[in-house]
Amino acid sequence: MLGFSMLGVVRQYTKKLDSELRQQLVQQYKPFKWVPCFLHRQLERLVKTWRRYPVIIEMAHTPTAFHAGRQDLKQRINHRFRCRLHSDFPRVSCCSAELSATAIEELLTQSPYVKKIHLDRRVQTCLDTSVPAINADLLKEEGLTGKDVTIAIVDTGVHPHEDLTEPHNRIVAFKDFVNHRQDPYDDNGHGTHCAGDAAGNGHLSQGRIAGPAPEANVVGVKVLDRLGSGSLSTVMDGIQWCIDHKERYNIRIISMSLGSQAQQPAEEDPVVQMVEQAWDEGIVVVVAAGNSGPERQTIASPGISPKVITVGAMDDQDTIVREDDDIASFSSRGPTIDGLTKPDLLAPGVDVVSLNAPYSLIDKTQKSNRVNEMYMRLSGTSMATPICAGVVAQLLQKHPNLTPNEVKYHMLNATDDRGLSPNDQGRGYLNARKVIDALNN
Repeated sequence: MLGFSMLGVVRQYTKKLDSELRQQLVQQYKPFKWVPCFLHRQLERLVKTWRRYPVIIEMAHTPTAFHAGRQDLKQRINHRFRCRLHSDFPRVSCCSAELSATAIEELLTQSPYVKKIHLDRRVQTCLDTSVPAINADLLKEEGLTGKDVTIAIVDTGVHPHEDLTEPHNRIVAFKDFVNHRQDPYDDNGHGTHCAGDAAGNGHLSQGRIAGPAPEANVVGVKVLDRLGSGSLSTVMDGIQWCIDHKERYNIRIISMSLGSQAQQPAEEDPVVQMVEQAWDEGIVVVVAAGNSGPERQTIASPGISPKVITVGAMDDQDTIVREDDDIASFSSRGPTIDGLTKPDLLAPGVDVVSLNAPYSLIDKTQKSNRVNEMYMRLSGTSMATPICAGVVAQLLQKHPNLTPNEVKYHMLNATDDRGLSPNDQGRGYLNARKVIDALNN
């Protein structure tokens, strides 16, 4: 098989292809062993031309290189059968595309601008006592409710639940990168639950089921489909949109309860580069650690970023007292693929009661988890992440001029050491009471 042209290119340009794309390009040759040798050349030409790979193309990280590279790509791809460019991400010198193996081979061997080609991998969601368990209700008593702070929920969408729209509508914007609809909706239900974890006000439960930031505004950014699945490029679209609209909607926080298996170092991961760009633009990014615990080195991307706040899950045992709480078995553990200690902290993530999106996939398939028609009980680092984001909103209400790095400093110091490994608990279990102590000093 080593005589095939694509295999030689893969071997020669290994560093310019991420591991999963390399694997897929090689695997396309496996059926050839059952094909007579005299047909190999014709079959290779057919396979290389016909099959398409969703990719993210990374250029050198300078504005000049990106724009020149984009023009070069356009010229090279335009004449290729069924190949096309999609989204541009100039902040991180990337663009998404659908390419044949022949087009990939041409870019690797002839384009002077291509730094690396990544597979546009699939991304999945990471799935009443939780707020008191972290003492966030004490911040509410201090008048900290997230008022005038906007949290972007980058997820499956947001249903216009009464706990977000009454007594006034706090869903200030909605952007759909999946079905391109204008009005807020959530056909999966995961994003709605996350929005409530952070900012539900308990309107339909007399205030009993509410997030840490019940007066925070919410922006729904739909990047995952009805099945809770999406692509790296769509997630990057969502983050880029948040950066572009942060001033218009006062987006101070991005909450991302999603991820994919970390395949490469953080500095080479396009989604990590994008969340770090948001961080550098002044947006606090809170990301789920993942649900692949208790095995080590299971932190999902983009939670492997050294900048963002990566959140693991605690089991609060459905009680307000903290003494009986323990880390959830499913919560992903560090170190990261780079050897970095993660997660950063833990928050409640087991049997968390929050908003239900009626007629969504989760509503239909997990009826036993309904608390009533309007609330749902779910578990995962997905739930821990927006709870942490809600506390960040409380902090930013009090001190709106804090930078993301300063916010992370305060959040990491607002934890209790549970005596676990740093790669299990990070700095510890979130305790919002310590935020009050720090604010009052």
